[in-house]
Amino acid sequence: MSYDRQLERWTVHHRVGWLNPVFEGLSWIGGQGLVWLAIAAVLAVWWRRPPLFLQVAIGVFAGQLISYGLKQWVGRVRPNDVYASPKPLVHAPHDGSFPSGHATMSFACATILAFNAPRAAPAFFVLAAAIAWSRVYVGVHYPLDVIGGAVLGVGIALALRFLARRWRWRAGGNNASSTGPMSTRPSAARGRPEAGSAGREARRPGT
Repeated sequence: MSYDRQLERWTVHHRVGWLNPVFEGLSWIGGQGLVWLAIAAVLAVWWRRPPLFLQVAIGVFAGQLISYGLKQWVGRVRPNDVYASPKPLVHAPHDGSFPSGHATMSFACATILAFNAPRAAPAFFVLAAAIAWSRVYVGVHYPLDVIGGAVLGVGIALALRFLARRWRWRAGGNNASSTGPMSTRPSAARGRPEAGSAGREARRPGT
């Protein structure tokens, strides 16, 4: 834990002026999952796959909900409430510090998008990592907060993927069972002799 605090202190005391607006912007676009919803909307329209936007929206909602619940349960105090300076670069929330909600949402959405676009996976995860680290840089989280959020976000995405596949499997099984008895009728019909052929056999003269 001491290394966690030391790294946070070193980061905020070694800010670079021109990088401040960059990390402030990353922190802003990561809030409420805005950048991920925008990316999902563009890809859903481009690929004509509306369910993709729904998947990412669910990832954002689940990430916010679960991370908030854990913050209330863990109750870790944010660094800006422990140290008087330097001041945070953005508005500091008043809830707990662990895990980072930005990191949770970002890695959940990056993982969901990576499943749908594997070739773009590195770009998604680089963006997620940048958003997550921005919360340390601006002074409202410790490194362990964003690491925990990243792991939680990936776990949420994997759980959602598992549930989606299970639901599809069950739906496919129900459809198969409902159409199963109908598939036996043509075979039964093929087993009956045709009336025309039976009549022709009866009209043949004996030998």
